[in-house]
Amino acid sequence: MFDIGEELAKLPGKPGVYIMHDAKDAIIYVGKAISLKNRVRQYFQTSRNKGPKIEKMVTQIARFEYIITDSEMEALVLECNLIKEHRPKYNTMLKDDKSYPFIKVTLGETYPRVLLARQMKKDSSKYYGPFTNSGAVKDAIELLRKLYHLRTCNRRLPQEQGKDRPCLYYHIKQCQAPCQGYITPEAYGENIRKAMDFLNGNTREIKNEVTEKMQAASEVMEYETAMEYRDLLNSIQKIAERQKITGSDGEDKDIIALAMDAEDAVVQVFFVREGRLIGRDHFFLRAAAGDSSAQVLLSFIQQFYAGTPFVPRELMIQEEIENPTLIEEWLTKKKGHRVYVRVPKKGTKEKLVELAAQNARLVLDQDKERIKREEGRTIGAVKEIADLLDLPSIYRMEAFDISNISGFESVGSMIVYERGRPKRTDYRKFKIKWVKGANDYASMEEVLTRRFRRALEESEGFTRLPDLILMDGGRGQVNIALKVLEELQLEIPVCGMVKDDNHRTRGLFYHNVELPIDRGSEGFKLITRVQDEAHRFAIEYHRLLRSKEQVHSVLDDIPGIGPARRKALMRKFKSLESIQEATEIDLAKVPSMDARSAKSVYDFFHLATEKPM
Repeated sequence: MFDIGEELAKLPGKPGVYIMHDAKDAIIYVGKAISLKNRVRQYFQTSRNKGPKIEKMVTQIARFEYIITDSEMEALVLECNLIKEHRPKYNTMLKDDKSYPFIKVTLGETYPRVLLARQMKKDSSKYYGPFTNSGAVKDAIELLRKLYHLRTCNRRLPQEQGKDRPCLYYHIKQCQAPCQGYITPEAYGENIRKAMDFLNGNTREIKNEVTEKMQAASEVMEYETAMEYRDLLNSIQKIAERQKITGSDGEDKDIIALAMDAEDAVVQVFFVREGRLIGRDHFFLRAAAGDSSAQVLLSFIQQFYAGTPFVPRELMIQEEIENPTLIEEWLTKKKGHRVYVRVPKKGTKEKLVELAAQNARLVLDQDKERIKREEGRTIGAVKEIADLLDLPSIYRMEAFDISNISGFESVGSMIVYERGRPKRTDYRKFKIKWVKGANDYASMEEVLTRRFRRALEESEGFTRLPDLILMDGGRGQVNIALKVLEELQLEIPVCGMVKDDNHRTRGLFYHNVELPIDRGSEGFKLITRVQDEAHRFAIEYHRLLRSKEQVHSVLDDIPGIGPARRKALMRKFKSLESIQEATEIDLAKVPSMDARSAKSVYDFFHLATEKPM
């Protein structure tokens, strides 16, 4: 169990991002902090006035996790990435990319410019950032233009050279007039190289120059000028704080680093998708005596990517492993495109690997015992199931269920567990179309046929196939699944979750044999959770359709009440009973309703129930 009080005591006083989960492990809030220790603790202090929304959120927090960063700026950008990726329930102020400007160097031009950009595009330009302070970005661009005489115009050069007179910036000696050909592309390119050197973090020379000017202005009591130089120094410092959280290449990468002690190791994986760090996961490993960190790293890569369905274009790892070329060839074959395994030696990529290593060390030092328990409930439970069924490994499991009441609105549910945890983004609902009446077997056949046919058609959201299919029932349900798979020429293990007379899971039906399973084992508990989740998801969908049908069958039959007014009525009154009890005056107060439509609703419910004279 996650002990919130115990975990609060472990929080580091470092900048980073914290992630709140509810009892179903869904992410409900993402926030940033200068000090994780101080910020996260505030949520659980009863003396603080947190407001109704936060008060409600705190009651739903079952656990939290965090990612440390090197600066508050990096925490802010990572927070933005995670909010966009997970869309947590309580993050109402979703940030847009426009909040985080980039500095763009138009290297595709003969005479490149340095500009502020609001979006990173896949073009020939070089992008730096994102940065969290647009004012600092503008100051830095202005400084670079003045120092290195970079052009500000948008003329097409050299095609338009000499067509107009040089602008004011040439006359005040802030531009060398490439528009007139007064400077060669080679000489201008050297100025751009110096500007990019600054943007790459080599700011010492410029900082020293600005500091000297600030001190000189102060000595002659030109304090306003000195303050301008001081503000410029602050802008330079903000630009110099390099952002590692978002990259400019837009590639998919996994950043892998580990921390070890005498017996155990924790591997931290940062997931970068389309250039943005969108999440992380950590993995606990039992290190064999005498194993080096490189051996543990290699073992992890082999085991993890043998099971995961997605392989990124690049693995950035902490240190050299044995025979990396062979690993690249294996991953390339698995992905179908070239995959690279690299050890970054400098720059932003090296810093990102170091950040992953810091997080791995923090987890190993503080959370080792809790991770062991969690891994037992998830990965360990999956391994128990794989061993019971004599399968080499299981990464993805899919479970299916049917729900109906006397054949009314039969629906199917598909839930997904990966590495022993629910993956709710892959859940799917099916409204039964081909089967009339209450026929669970025929309905299940329809659901499975539609699901796996879409996989063969490479329909979006259905392409990943499971390593194991779990059916909510015994021999009959399993045989239906096997029939569908045989018709579609797919080979996937199918297992039934058998219940006893009290509707409790008692075992697994596999290869025409019912396999008993230890009720106290983690594997049994996981099977029970999967079965309950499949049933819950189907019931939830069925309940939604029933409520829609009820609303449709009554409100849509009222003259003058269309979809907009129906929604407005239900939003205001919550139930049909409340609408029926409302007066004409109350009905007319509903948005989009007028006196005529209010009378129509009132008459529909009341005139129809009047007794004849």
